[in-house]
Amino acid sequence: MNKKKVFNQIARDIKSVKIQGAKNVAKKALEAYYLIPTKSSKKKLLSLRPTEPFLQNVLNSTEKLSKKQILNHFEESQDKINKLVFKIIKNKDIIFTHCHSSTVVKALIYSKKKKKKFEVYNTETRPLFQGRKTSRELKRAGIKVTQFVDSAAMIALTHKQGTKKVKKVLIGADAIFKDRVINKVGSGMFSKIAYDNKIPVYVLADSWKYSSKNLKLEQRSFREVWKKVVLKIKIQNPAFEAVPRKYIKAIVSELGILKYFEFLKKK
Repeated sequence: MNKKKVFNQIARDIKSVKIQGAKNVAKKALEAYYLIPTKSSKKKLLSLRPTEPFLQNVLNSTEKLSKKQILNHFEESQDKINKLVFKIIKNKDIIFTHCHSSTVVKALIYSKKKKKKFEVYNTETRPLFQGRKTSRELKRAGIKVTQFVDSAAMIALTHKQGTKKVKKVLIGADAIFKDRVINKVGSGMFSKIAYDNKIPVYVLADSWKYSSKNLKLEQRSFREVWKKVVLKIKIQNPAFEAVPRKYIKAIVSELGILKYFEFLKKK
């Protein structure tokens, strides 16, 4: 297969969300860019996920860093986050997470390998069910997982109907701004429930996901929700939403476990 075909296939996979997670998207986009390293290639790749600063920062870093240096950053950042999350998790914790974040999943698996004993409550994450990917990966690692339908998150988070008490929430991030974090739709609602119930919310993310510029949040096709809509029913399918910084106990990045204002000072 020639370079152009591989490039176009990666672009399609990113656009269709076949490739999931900001870091995975950035890695594949980096691979595509180095197949055809031109300004037009970079422009096309950036257009695929306009709400992800990580993708922008990674592609922009190609002007001053080698591919190897960028990939090393990914690995070093994840390793530091893993070790910090290990400190946060206590034995017998019930941890709530939403959607699929490779950063969160890898950190949880690291803690499991280091003999921490905990359980995970996870959402299915409609309409594309990214939460199932999280559940499968955690289960394969030997972590006990309970998956909830999205609309049962209140039950999961507030110790109702036979659920155990959630001790902390760990979510990823697609973007970090001065006053809010952007993550998969539902994250804001779940974080508010956690905040109101005094459950700490930790955002796990590479610091390269920070942006000083506002970005438009992506609305995805209604066909992901309902392929053949009848009677001209309007479908809203927002992909992301904001988590106000007041709901967030700390941002866990390669820079450390930091309060929001501390993280901003280091950026």
